[in-house]
Amino acid sequence: MSKWRKVTSIALAAVMAFSLTACGTGKQAAEAPKTENKQATEQPAEKVKLIYARGKDVTGATEKIVEAFEKKYPNIDVEFREMPADTGQSHDQYVTMFSAKSSEIDVFDLDVIWPAEFAQAGYLLPLDRFIEKDQIDMSKYIKGAVEAGNYNGQQWTMPKFIDTGLLYYRKDIVKQPPKTWDELIAQARQYKGKGGTQFGYLMQAKQYEGLVCNFVEFNAAYGGKILDENGNVVINNPNSIKALKKMMEIVKSDIVPRNITTFTELESHTAFIEGQAPFIRNWPYMYALAQDKTQSKVVDKVAIAPLPAGDAGSAATLGGWMTGINKYTKHPKEAWEFVKFMTGPEGQKITAIYGGSAPTLLPVYDDPEVQKASPLFANKDFINGVSAAVPRPSSPIYPKISEIIQIEVSKALAGQQTAEQAVQNMEKKMKEAIGK
Repeated sequence: MSKWRKVTSIALAAVMAFSLTACGTGKQAAEAPKTENKQATEQPAEKVKLIYARGKDVTGATEKIVEAFEKKYPNIDVEFREMPADTGQSHDQYVTMFSAKSSEIDVFDLDVIWPAEFAQAGYLLPLDRFIEKDQIDMSKYIKGAVEAGNYNGQQWTMPKFIDTGLLYYRKDIVKQPPKTWDELIAQARQYKGKGGTQFGYLMQAKQYEGLVCNFVEFNAAYGGKILDENGNVVINNPNSIKALKKMMEIVKSDIVPRNITTFTELESHTAFIEGQAPFIRNWPYMYALAQDKTQSKVVDKVAIAPLPAGDAGSAATLGGWMTGINKYTKHPKEAWEFVKFMTGPEGQKITAIYGGSAPTLLPVYDDPEVQKASPLFANKDFINGVSAAVPRPSSPIYPKISEIIQIEVSKALAGQQTAEQAVQNMEKKMKEAIGK
């Protein structure tokens, strides 16, 4: 997805790339942050040039990373190649390039929903041997971000930065944020109309990718699954039915706007920063908007918390970006060194401070310089929220899976079918699409 890309304001918020494609400018300093290198590094015998591709970066963080890497590895030069800001266009250009077995680029960033597709197509170099050789502790990364890059039992990408769903609430109205979805419903009804609000809760319920993200959160929170680890369709289960029923209960209730099924991020965040609701589910980008005095009526009145829990706990849809290596690169070892640096503690620290993007490597949040860069990075509720992130279904035909979910969930929310009928239809259509 392209639209939820970072709208970053380093002094205010961490704002990440996802499907909003809204970008902002991060504050830059004269020098890159101090980092420590505790691992021994291997230097190539001859000078090697790598081409690194990613979407437009207006923050300057990419140049900082390249500069720091080249200082550490003087025998490796990295050239940054800017791809289109539109994620769909970038995706298509990569597919054209890799299907021709081009070695034109060596390292590139991927949206979290691409790894399975690219891995099955043979575009990515598997990273397991590199990870094992350098003893990278993957348990220190946010679990959902690691899982997004794993397909058929192999790790194809490293997690670079993360975006995830969060619960925002009016701290001038709400005493304690709800821990469960049932508590949210009760509080939304209790606080509706207080402090000038008109509604109790806001979300994204239009038929588009944002609806899938909301459904994935409910589904995971109640212990449901869409596909299993082998790619088999398992959505027709009691937990997924219960999850959809809870989502339907909220959408059909009086705590949300009557036209909530027309709401995307734009409509929902606009209503919230205008002071129309005490609660909203949205992405981290909205933190900066809520603090913007030129457009927000709730400045200094907003706090964040993990999304409410269902029977299986709290869950938030994973967004963000991964980094992988082109299978056809002529310099796999050097490419790995760059990927390891960029997604390791040094690179993620630079990305957090200068790019405003939330790290996937949990120890980075303990760094004082990272915490100083954004109040979100020092906020335990934010860290717990991103740690609860779960990936969307990992499938080489994800766009088709997404379309099926959008259609069937929308019909359920509109009252055109029951939750049971919706999951049965999703099961049938997904099996037909996958071919098993």
